[in-house]
Amino acid sequence: MTASHTTPEFAAYIASLPKVLAGAAALFRDAEGRVLLVEPNYRAGWALPGGTIESDTGESPRQGARRETLEEIGLDRALGRLLAVDWVVGPGRPPLVAYVYDGGVLDEDDFAAIRLQEAELLSWRLVPREELTDFLLGSLGHRVLAALDALADGTVTAELENGRSVL
Repeated sequence: MTASHTTPEFAAYIASLPKVLAGAAALFRDAEGRVLLVEPNYRAGWALPGGTIESDTGESPRQGARRETLEEIGLDRALGRLLAVDWVVGPGRPPLVAYVYDGGVLDEDDFAAIRLQEAELLSWRLVPREELTDFLLGSLGHRVLAALDALADGTVTAELENGRSVL
């Protein structure tokens, strides 16, 4: 770090910059293509395994998704490619950048090994594509559908704003 990065002026400048939240999740499926969802106990609706990126530690989105997956469902898995990035603006909080990574296809042994983080989660379930928006509220449902489309395409990463494609 250079001396200019330790000055009070630089610290004040950094403190004045806009704040953005960041989250990352893993998209796991079974052999039938159903998506693994978890049910949080602290808010309505379901989610993908994932959560807030610990940027203060230098954690990357990929590292955050892997750490959160281990914490929430007890699976430590290398993640595949980035499927979707979503810029989400909502009332009462800073904007959120949400990353979705390919978690791969889980088998029966993987599902048997799931151990929920009881402090945050009530349950998990496998949901077919056509029912996802019944469980996933707001832009999250659209984000997961876009991630599934990107997975099927095999070459693209979905770029979204509030769950809607920008292209």
